[in-house]
Amino acid sequence: MLTITFLALIITFTVVSGASNSDKVHQTPPEMVVAIESRAMAPLKCSHSIKDYNRILWYKQQRNDKQLQFLGYIFLKDAIPEKGMDVAMSGSAEQDQIATLRIQNISVESSAVYFCAASFHNAAY
Repeated sequence: MLTITFLALIITFTVVSGASNSDKVHQTPPEMVVAIESRAMAPLKCSHSIKDYNRILWYKQQRNDKQLQFLGYIFLKDAIPEKGMDVAMSGSAEQDQIATLRIQNISVESSAVYFCAASFHNAAY
């Protein structure tokens, strides 16, 4: 049986007053193994407890690749997946809410480290 491993880690790209907010961004589950044949995919969930942050960004890093691939984001409750990415996003990017990422059409190429980040978006800048 061929299996793929999804490893979920936490990353945040924002710094407030010189202190990191990474302890305020939470991603679950920390890892999962899914059989390709099953086509099943448990959702990756992300939440944050940072006041006024209203966007969750999703990234993927494949094995032996230093670059992050942008998958898309959720702004408030609007999911905006990047064109050509085989993912579905739902939920809310607001404080203490849950944003969900689902990988569709699982294949060997789906095996990667997935990251979520929380940020603040203000249309004024």
